[in-house]
Amino acid sequence: MMSDTARLEQLISVLPGWFAANRRELPWRQNREPYRVWLSEIMLQQTRVEAVKGYYTRFLAAVPDVPALAAADPELLHKLWEGLGYYSRVRNLQRAARLIVDEYGGVFPRDYAAIRALPGIGDYTAGAIGSICFDLPTPAVDGNVLRVLTRLTADGRCVDEPAVKRALRERLAAVYPETGAGTLTQALMELGATVCVPNSEPKCERCPAAAFCAAREAGTWQAYPVRAEKRPRRREALTVFVFDCGGAYALRKRKASGLLAGLWEFPNVPGQLEAQEALDLAAAWGLRPRGLGKRVERTHIFTHVQWDMRCYYVPCGERAEGFTWAGQDELDTAYALPTAFRMFRDTETSKNQADNTA
Repeated sequence: MMSDTARLEQLISVLPGWFAANRRELPWRQNREPYRVWLSEIMLQQTRVEAVKGYYTRFLAAVPDVPALAAADPELLHKLWEGLGYYSRVRNLQRAARLIVDEYGGVFPRDYAAIRALPGIGDYTAGAIGSICFDLPTPAVDGNVLRVLTRLTADGRCVDEPAVKRALRERLAAVYPETGAGTLTQALMELGATVCVPNSEPKCERCPAAAFCAAREAGTWQAYPVRAEKRPRRREALTVFVFDCGGAYALRKRKASGLLAGLWEFPNVPGQLEAQEALDLAAAWGLRPRGLGKRVERTHIFTHVQWDMRCYYVPCGERAEGFTWAGQDELDTAYALPTAFRMFRDTETSKNQADNTA
């Protein structure tokens, strides 16, 4: 019976040729410049490739390098990230860029430990940058790679346990080559993303590891990877207001910490108000409401919480203090509204949406 190490070594030997013939052409694969690879890896966390492509191109056009990122207006960065989710990612990008400018003269560090120490960079991202950009033998083990490894070796341990994830990374590192690490890292990612896929039957007929995959041999691919049981999401009710005063809309900025930190929002309160309660609150805020427009119900899902949202559209006669007032053009160009609130701008086409955002 083939050992786990032998299976891994066999995989390492066949992957580069497979990748050369089957790799997708993606914007971030045009070169191995560290800033571009770093940006793509951060954007791709918890986000589909197709969703990232346009964001990546627009972000690079506006913020082309580390010094530009360090100096950028945070409001611009939030706007460029609008709708992508997990906004803490872009804030950490800027924190790391400022540290690179201050401590490394704007040049991305080449040492794994230094990369790993940057804000917002964990083991996976440090491994990806180290191997792809600098050919360091540092594996990047994300969900795709964990799926490949556990199926290849029929490993039934729970991959959500840090010790198990660390052990799998160390097992892979032990067989990583002295040269060609960057190609291998990308090939492993590609295999998990396009062949050994999540949530459906793997495309074993296209897999270079089909002849020596333990899960395929046993017909047990469904069993791997083993994940911890997810806790049910907490549910919260909110009442949201779209106040329209002469074509300008009321906005507020959220707190600097917590969910959707530092982003703009339509005014809202906990709970779901009835129509008269909504009008009374609008009057108490000094907006002189002229009645209620339509009422819209939406559900928005974050990673750990679900918002059940009731939105009232309220024409108003007074631009009350305490709000920022923005026209449609400004909403398009200047103010970053996360999906949870942005979907209320177009109620005819918006649907219940999921935007894992933190």
